[in-house]
Amino acid sequence: MKKFLVTLVTVLLGGAIVAGVGVFNSVRQEEPPVLVANVVGTKKAPSGEEMPHAELYLDVYPNSSSKVPQPNTPSPINNVLLAGQPFYHPSTSLQVPAHSLVTIHFRQFDGGGQIYNPYFSQVHGTVDGTMKWNGKEVTEIKPDQVGHTFTVHQYPESDQPYFFMSIPLPMNKANAKTDKAGYPVDPQTISVTFMTGEAGSYVWNCEFPCGDMYQEFGGPMQTRGWMAGTFDVVEA
Repeated sequence: MKKFLVTLVTVLLGGAIVAGVGVFNSVRQEEPPVLVANVVGTKKAPSGEEMPHAELYLDVYPNSSSKVPQPNTPSPINNVLLAGQPFYHPSTSLQVPAHSLVTIHFRQFDGGGQIYNPYFSQVHGTVDGTMKWNGKEVTEIKPDQVGHTFTVHQYPESDQPYFFMSIPLPMNKANAKTDKAGYPVDPQTISVTFMTGEAGSYVWNCEFPCGDMYQEFGGPMQTRGWMAGTFDVVEA
Protein backbone atom coordinates (compact mmCIF):
# COMPACT_ATOMS: atom_id res chain seq x y z
CA MET A 1 0.00 0.00 0.00
CA LYS A 2 2.81 2.40 0.92
CA LYS A 3 4.52 1.79 -2.42
CA PHE A 4 1.23 2.42 -4.22
CA LEU A 5 0.71 5.72 -2.38
CA VAL A 6 4.24 6.88 -3.18
CA THR A 7 3.71 6.06 -6.85
CA LEU A 8 0.35 7.83 -6.88
CA VAL A 9 1.77 10.97 -5.24
CA THR A 10 4.69 10.98 -7.70
CA VAL A 11 2.36 10.76 -10.69
CA LEU A 12 0.07 13.48 -9.34
CA LEU A 13 3.02 15.73 -8.56
CA GLY A 14 4.45 15.20 -12.02
CA GLY A 15 1.09 16.02 -13.59
CA ALA A 16 0.81 19.16 -11.50
CA ILE A 17 4.27 20.31 -12.61
CA VAL A 18 3.43 19.74 -16.28
CA ALA A 19 0.11 21.53 -15.89
CA GLY A 20 1.85 24.39 -14.10
CA VAL A 21 4.37 24.78 -16.89
CA GLY A 22 1.54 24.83 -19.43
CA VAL A 23 -0.37 27.48 -17.52
CA PHE A 24 2.80 29.50 -17.01
CA ASN A 25 3.59 29.45 -20.71
CA SER A 26 0.03 30.32 -21.75
CA VAL A 27 -0.10 33.24 -19.33
CA ARG A 28 3.34 34.48 -20.30
CA GLN A 29 2.80 34.04 -24.05
CA GLU A 30 2.63 37.45 -25.66
CA GLU A 31 2.90 38.69 -29.21
CA PRO A 32 6.27 39.96 -30.49
CA PRO A 33 6.40 43.65 -31.49
CA VAL A 34 4.20 44.32 -34.52
CA LEU A 35 5.95 44.75 -37.87
CA VAL A 36 3.86 47.21 -39.91
CA ALA A 37 3.98 47.25 -43.71
CA ASN A 38 5.30 50.54 -45.06
CA VAL A 39 3.12 52.26 -47.68
CA VAL A 40 5.51 53.29 -50.47
CA GLY A 41 3.10 54.71 -53.04
CA THR A 42 0.59 53.21 -55.44
CA LYS A 43 0.62 50.20 -57.77
CA LYS A 44 -1.64 49.13 -60.61
CA ALA A 45 -3.86 46.14 -59.84
CA PRO A 46 -4.70 43.51 -62.49
CA SER A 47 -7.99 45.39 -63.03
CA GLY A 48 -6.02 48.49 -63.96
CA GLU A 49 -7.01 50.33 -60.79
CA GLU A 50 -4.31 52.25 -58.94
CA MET A 51 -4.17 51.00 -55.34
CA PRO A 52 -2.05 51.85 -52.29
CA HIS A 53 1.13 49.76 -52.31
CA ALA A 54 2.83 48.62 -49.10
CA GLU A 55 5.97 46.53 -48.48
CA LEU A 56 7.24 44.18 -45.78
CA TYR A 57 10.69 42.61 -45.38
CA LEU A 58 11.15 39.23 -43.66
CA ASP A 59 14.20 37.01 -43.20
CA VAL A 60 14.27 33.31 -42.27
CA TYR A 61 17.27 32.07 -40.29
CA PRO A 62 18.25 28.47 -39.43
CA ASN A 63 19.41 29.49 -35.94
CA SER A 64 20.49 32.49 -33.93
CA SER A 65 24.05 33.85 -33.84
CA SER A 66 26.01 36.85 -32.61
CA LYS A 67 24.89 38.50 -35.85
CA VAL A 68 21.17 37.76 -35.42
CA PRO A 69 19.87 37.09 -31.88
CA GLN A 70 17.03 34.62 -31.36
CA PRO A 71 13.49 35.84 -30.70
CA ASN A 72 12.94 36.83 -27.09
CA THR A 73 9.54 35.89 -25.70
CA PRO A 74 8.22 36.56 -22.17
CA SER A 75 8.53 32.81 -21.52
CA PRO A 76 12.07 31.95 -20.31
CA ILE A 77 11.22 28.26 -20.75
CA ASN A 78 10.51 28.77 -24.46
CA ASN A 79 13.66 30.84 -24.83
CA VAL A 80 15.73 27.91 -23.57
CA LEU A 81 13.85 25.07 -25.28
CA LEU A 82 13.82 26.79 -28.68
CA ALA A 83 17.43 27.96 -28.69
CA GLY A 84 19.13 27.01 -31.95
CA GLN A 85 15.83 26.55 -33.84
CA PRO A 86 14.82 28.33 -37.09
CA PHE A 87 12.84 31.55 -36.92
CA TYR A 88 11.41 34.44 -38.93
CA HIS A 89 12.97 37.86 -38.34
CA PRO A 90 12.42 40.63 -37.25
CA SER A 91 8.90 39.69 -36.06
CA THR A 92 6.07 37.24 -36.59
CA SER A 93 3.32 39.73 -35.71
CA LEU A 94 2.51 41.36 -39.02
CA GLN A 95 0.17 44.17 -40.02
CA VAL A 96 -0.79 45.21 -43.55
CA PRO A 97 -3.29 47.79 -44.88
CA ALA A 98 -6.74 46.81 -46.14
CA HIS A 99 -7.78 47.43 -49.77
CA SER A 100 -4.16 47.52 -50.92
CA LEU A 101 -1.51 45.73 -52.89
CA VAL A 102 1.15 44.39 -50.54
CA THR A 103 4.60 43.08 -51.47
CA ILE A 104 6.58 40.90 -49.08
CA HIS A 105 10.30 40.47 -49.72
CA PHE A 106 11.87 37.37 -48.16
CA ARG A 107 15.49 36.36 -47.66
CA GLN A 108 15.75 32.65 -46.86
CA PHE A 109 19.01 31.58 -45.16
CA ASP A 110 18.10 28.00 -44.13
CA GLY A 111 18.47 24.58 -45.72
CA GLY A 112 15.52 22.29 -46.29
CA GLY A 113 14.40 19.17 -48.10
CA GLN A 114 11.23 17.20 -48.89
CA ILE A 115 7.89 18.70 -47.88
CA TYR A 116 5.16 16.24 -46.85
CA ASN A 117 2.39 17.85 -48.92
CA PRO A 118 3.44 19.06 -52.42
CA TYR A 119 0.50 21.48 -52.38
CA PHE A 120 2.68 23.72 -50.24
CA SER A 121 5.49 23.71 -52.80
CA GLN A 122 3.16 25.73 -55.03
CA VAL A 123 2.34 29.45 -54.95
CA HIS A 124 -1.18 30.32 -53.79
CA GLY A 125 -2.95 33.63 -53.27
CA THR A 126 -0.76 36.14 -55.11
CA VAL A 127 -2.18 38.57 -57.68
CA ASP A 128 -0.94 36.54 -60.64
CA GLY A 129 -0.28 33.16 -59.05
CA THR A 130 3.49 33.66 -59.18
CA MET A 131 6.38 34.62 -56.96
CA LYS A 132 9.71 36.12 -57.98
CA TRP A 133 12.52 33.76 -56.97
CA ASN A 134 16.04 35.14 -57.41
CA GLY A 135 14.64 37.45 -60.09
CA LYS A 136 12.69 34.76 -61.98
CA GLU A 137 8.89 34.38 -61.92
CA VAL A 138 7.73 30.87 -60.94
CA THR A 139 4.47 29.24 -59.85
CA GLU A 140 6.04 26.43 -57.83
CA ILE A 141 9.29 24.81 -56.74
CA LYS A 142 10.29 21.16 -56.49
CA PRO A 143 8.80 19.47 -53.38
CA ASP A 144 12.25 18.21 -52.36
CA GLN A 145 13.79 21.69 -52.45
CA VAL A 146 11.61 23.52 -49.92
CA GLY A 147 13.20 25.41 -47.05
CA HIS A 148 10.11 26.84 -45.36
CA THR A 149 6.69 28.22 -46.27
CA PHE A 150 4.81 31.37 -45.37
CA THR A 151 1.17 30.26 -45.14
CA VAL A 152 -1.59 32.67 -44.07
CA HIS A 153 -5.02 31.29 -43.21
CA GLN A 154 -8.08 31.97 -41.13
CA TYR A 155 -8.83 30.96 -37.59
CA PRO A 156 -11.10 27.87 -37.39
CA GLU A 157 -14.77 28.83 -37.63
CA SER A 158 -13.76 32.42 -38.33
CA ASP A 159 -16.22 35.06 -39.43
CA GLN A 160 -13.39 37.10 -40.94
CA PRO A 161 -13.34 37.89 -44.68
CA TYR A 162 -11.82 34.96 -46.57
CA PHE A 163 -8.04 35.17 -46.99
CA PHE A 164 -5.50 32.48 -47.86
CA MET A 165 -1.97 32.69 -49.19
CA SER A 166 0.89 30.20 -49.19
CA ILE A 167 4.40 30.88 -50.45
CA PRO A 168 7.12 28.20 -50.70
CA LEU A 169 10.58 29.47 -49.78
CA PRO A 170 13.33 27.50 -51.56
CA MET A 171 16.15 25.86 -49.62
CA ASN A 172 19.82 26.77 -49.79
CA LYS A 173 22.19 24.03 -50.90
CA ALA A 174 24.33 22.35 -48.27
CA ASN A 175 27.52 23.52 -50.00
CA ALA A 176 26.42 27.17 -50.24
CA LYS A 177 29.18 29.65 -49.36
CA THR A 178 28.59 31.03 -45.86
CA ASP A 179 29.72 34.01 -43.80
CA LYS A 180 31.34 33.93 -40.34
CA ALA A 181 27.92 33.47 -38.72
CA GLY A 182 27.27 30.38 -40.86
CA TYR A 183 24.59 32.00 -43.03
CA PRO A 184 24.65 31.74 -46.85
CA VAL A 185 26.37 34.74 -48.44
CA ASP A 186 23.79 34.68 -51.25
CA PRO A 187 20.51 33.57 -49.65
CA GLN A 188 17.39 32.72 -51.62
CA THR A 189 15.41 35.89 -52.37
CA ILE A 190 11.65 35.74 -52.90
CA SER A 191 9.10 38.50 -53.52
CA VAL A 192 5.32 38.19 -53.74
CA THR A 193 2.53 40.69 -54.28
CA PHE A 194 -1.03 40.07 -53.13
CA MET A 195 -4.21 42.07 -52.69
CA THR A 196 -5.99 42.71 -49.41
CA GLY A 197 -9.70 43.34 -48.98
CA GLU A 198 -11.71 44.11 -45.87
CA ALA A 199 -10.03 44.26 -42.47
CA GLY A 200 -9.56 40.95 -40.66
CA SER A 201 -7.32 39.03 -38.26
CA TYR A 202 -5.55 35.87 -39.42
CA VAL A 203 -2.77 33.50 -38.43
CA TRP A 204 0.20 32.20 -40.39
CA ASN A 205 2.69 29.40 -40.01
CA CYS A 206 5.33 27.36 -41.80
CA GLU A 207 4.12 24.13 -43.41
CA PHE A 208 7.57 22.59 -43.83
CA PRO A 209 8.38 20.02 -41.09
CA CYS A 210 11.19 21.96 -39.43
CA GLY A 211 10.29 21.58 -35.75
CA ASP A 212 10.24 18.99 -32.98
CA MET A 213 7.90 16.14 -32.02
CA TYR A 214 4.47 15.69 -33.70
CA GLN A 215 6.01 14.66 -37.04
CA GLU A 216 8.37 17.64 -36.70
CA PHE A 217 5.48 20.11 -36.48
CA GLY A 218 6.04 21.03 -32.82
CA GLY A 219 8.50 23.33 -31.11
CA PRO A 220 9.25 26.48 -33.15
CA MET A 221 6.55 25.68 -35.71
CA GLN A 222 3.79 26.16 -33.17
CA THR A 223 5.37 29.12 -31.35
CA ARG A 224 4.69 32.74 -32.19
CA GLY A 225 7.96 34.57 -32.47
CA TRP A 226 9.62 31.65 -34.29
CA MET A 227 7.77 29.97 -37.18
CA ALA A 228 4.18 31.09 -36.61
CA GLY A 229 2.43 34.37 -35.95
CA THR A 230 -0.46 36.73 -36.58
CA PHE A 231 -1.40 38.58 -39.75
CA ASP A 232 -3.71 41.56 -39.32
CA VAL A 233 -5.33 43.45 -42.19
CA VAL A 234 -6.32 46.88 -40.89
CA GLU A 235 -8.14 49.90 -42.24
CA ALA A 236 -5.92 52.93 -42.82
